[in-house]
Amino acid sequence: MELTSTDLSPRMGSQVNVTKADLLGGAHAKAIRALLDQRGILLFRGIHPSDEELRTIARTLGDLRIGESKRGADGATLKEGDEGVLKVSLDAKVNPEYARFLPGNHLWHMDGTYEEVPPLATLFTPFKLSREGGDTVFANTYAAYEDLPADEKARLDGLHVVHTMQAALFPAMRDCTPEEFAVWSSYPKRNHPLVWQHRSGRKSLVLSTSGSHIEQMHPSESHDLLERLMRHATQDKYLYRHKWQMGDLVIWDNTGAMHRVMPFDRESGREFHRCTLNGEEPIRAAA
Repeated sequence: MELTSTDLSPRMGSQVNVTKADLLGGAHAKAIRALLDQRGILLFRGIHPSDEELRTIARTLGDLRIGESKRGADGATLKEGDEGVLKVSLDAKVNPEYARFLPGNHLWHMDGTYEEVPPLATLFTPFKLSREGGDTVFANTYAAYEDLPADEKARLDGLHVVHTMQAALFPAMRDCTPEEFAVWSSYPKRNHPLVWQHRSGRKSLVLSTSGSHIEQMHPSESHDLLERLMRHATQDKYLYRHKWQMGDLVIWDNTGAMHRVMPFDRESGREFHRCTLNGEEPIRAAA
């Protein structure tokens, strides 16, 4: 049976009509991957996946990220959850390794800007919701690039941005201690093209709060350009805002979308379970 879907907004997001059994069996995996590339965000209602089922669905679509790594001078070990399922919570008792980085999720970002090959996609499902707030908003960075004037595209195609941990976290944690800021500063920097030439031939803006500055550009000009592009890419016409329901499974294309969580009560116990698909191509500069 052919996969069917309904658009959630004009520029991105589709609700997919498929059974849980078909998801687990990978019956539509190829079509789901193609739709994800086209629409950026896919919603599956009423799935209620267990952690093991979340892993199974992820593996039908790509290479499930597992394992751990050490980053920064503090030698912190960051585990990709329990065999690939990460509990996303601000409660350090639930998520002791990652909780200190999660305030950055309130700001526009793409995952893995510290990596040469960023994650391909994220699978996200709620375990506990906050009573108010906590929606997730997505921005289409393909469409944001495509709508730019030709002369601006030509200018941006040759630029590179330095991404840092302190740029990602300080705007969300202005009351950090000098020691915390020093730890963030010890994490590796990563240089990425501002415009990603994907192997598909499409181009997208590589924008994230982690973007510290544009190389070989005066700081004031760099700041103003990155701010202007962020405002451009987060206009309503490029957004899809998702209000969560228990049982939802959302998959998003991390290579062509930014995301952020809207404010919620941090004492609410809001918790999501996440699987990440390893990336399949590095960020390459536009030809």
